[in-house]
Amino acid sequence: MAPSPAVHVRRAAVALATAAVLGVAAAPAALADGSPSPAAPGLYGTGDPKFDGVFRQSLAFMAQHATGTSPAASAVDWLAGQQCADGGFPGYRADTSKACDPQKEEFTDATAAAVQGLAAVGGRAAVVTKGLDWLKAHQNDDGGWGYQAGSPTDANSTSIALGAFAAAGQDPAKAAAKNGKNPVETLLAFQLGCEGKEGERGAFSYLKDKDGLRADNLASAAAGLATRGKGYLVEPLQKGSDQPLKPLDCPAGSGGDNARPKDAPAAAEAVDGYLSEALAKNGGYLMPSMPGAPAKPDQGNTADAALALAAGGHREAAEKPLAWLRSKESGTAEWAKGNPGKLAKLVLATHAAGGDPRDFGGTDLVAALNETGPKPEAAASSSEKKDEKKKDDGGGFGVWWFVAVFFVASVGVGFLMSGRKKKTQL
Repeated sequence: MAPSPAVHVRRAAVALATAAVLGVAAAPAALADGSPSPAAPGLYGTGDPKFDGVFRQSLAFMAQHATGTSPAASAVDWLAGQQCADGGFPGYRADTSKACDPQKEEFTDATAAAVQGLAAVGGRAAVVTKGLDWLKAHQNDDGGWGYQAGSPTDANSTSIALGAFAAAGQDPAKAAAKNGKNPVETLLAFQLGCEGKEGERGAFSYLKDKDGLRADNLASAAAGLATRGKGYLVEPLQKGSDQPLKPLDCPAGSGGDNARPKDAPAAAEAVDGYLSEALAKNGGYLMPSMPGAPAKPDQGNTADAALALAAGGHREAAEKPLAWLRSKESGTAEWAKGNPGKLAKLVLATHAAGGDPRDFGGTDLVAALNETGPKPEAAASSSEKKDEKKKDDGGGFGVWWFVAVFFVASVGVGFLMSGRKKKTQL
């Protein structure tokens, strides 16, 4: 059955928003004119931040943390300052002295991403806690989240929100349970089992409604992280470690609820199997699955898939899309040039797979990312650390002072703005 017009509107809105944030597909020129961002000290990137300012800043922090870089204090202040009075985050607000409109300007994806970015930076516990409280206050009755308060639950926003709780060191299944509903179990209801078409089994649908489930690459990559209790910042795989893929096993004649993954670990393996097969089908990249998106390779979603596969311990499977992204034929270098959100996605995926983001097809992604924002805080040299240790040996105050400073200086940061409806639609 074909999706209803309302479904097309919601999915198209999210597709365009994703394009604006992470470059999943090229947004129409009228919606992404590339105009310079307004003066915003601390903000990464020069592109118009109207829809993706908070999201790209958050991803940049996580990528910097993954590579041992500490963002400038002005950058952290900028992101923390975007938070609305009730704890939610907008896509971007130029004038933070004006109150936010909760119905139009606050988004699940932006809030969850900001929580993850600030949790990685450290030192902003109050902002992180307030953001998590906002997520819990705007959770749907089924335990999941939509892209805005009151929006139907979708797999993508739910996955990013679950990642926020995980990034804050909380168990999402417990910390975000609502009315006895486990949000992780809510997410699993979006997965296609053996009843799905061949080639789509194990995938996640963006929406779950009367029109049924439809395989969606964006939602699948996001769910690949959430079902493993992870956000965007993933610990790197060690060399020599590689877990075998376990695609959903669908014997002939199987179908229905009896042929669906029963828990989060099984769901994670099934979606990884789907992503790997989808990548292989295209020669190492994914095509956009959102309605209206150009039918051409999707670098952003391909990086998402590599990150999800790395999170599952599938080193070889993750390396294949990364190899395509590094190739000149992929056009990734030009796609990501000067864009902090895109550069951050490449850094996070490469880092998670155990690769070197400083040598990505001849490009130093870390340096390129750092150049899009304020100069990062300088990390203390080995000799400086030794001198500090000597001073610390002389008194307890020195020890604790060094611990505090070192913590702040060493913690830096690790698929997604969502669309707006009507006048606020992208």
